[in-house]
Amino acid sequence: MINLSNDAMLVADELTLWRGELCLFDGLSVAVEPGQALMVRGPNGAGKTTLLRVLCGLTRPEAGQVHWCGEPVETSGEQFGRALAYCGHQTGLKADLSLAGNLAFAARLAGLHGEPWRDIMAQLGLASRADLLVRHLSAGQQRRGALVRALMVPAQLWVFDEPFTNLDAAGRDWLEARLDAHLDRGGMAIIAAHHELRPRPGLRTLELAEAR
Repeated sequence: MINLSNDAMLVADELTLWRGELCLFDGLSVAVEPGQALMVRGPNGAGKTTLLRVLCGLTRPEAGQVHWCGEPVETSGEQFGRALAYCGHQTGLKADLSLAGNLAFAARLAGLHGEPWRDIMAQLGLASRADLLVRHLSAGQQRRGALVRALMVPAQLWVFDEPFTNLDAAGRDWLEARLDAHLDRGGMAIIAAHHELRPRPGLRTLELAEAR
């Protein structure tokens, strides 16, 4: 059990999750409040991706519960959905759609109007690739496209799984700067990454042990 702050908006208490005969984590508690970033680290197979999915309400644990603003994420409905920007380890982009087509579809699903991805796409050097099929983009360009899709949503909580994968130095620096600005505005972030985040106020690290 950890000391849960009264200011925390996302609270996960006493989480336990198994995968077959392996216990990924047992009695795990975390809390994130405005302006904080939580970095999740651990060896391959330790359950980093699974923990992020649990915190997003996409996977249910065997025990424990995740709350957003005091409400279980399973029943908080649109309130949690609007507050969350999730970027998984897989890009989730449709290979046979153009990058712009993927982003337009995602914007409609999120209830966004216009083309909110255009400015972020330009910042990430993808403007000239907008009409290319995703299958023709490099791995780094696809990762940038996935980040555009997540960041075009004005969400308070970012949950990113290995967001630096396949990014070059310029892309990593851009994302670090974007994270700084997000936290300065009172946003929150939970990031699983092998890449070391640079030191910043409000950064905490959660080390997951190898599954047993």
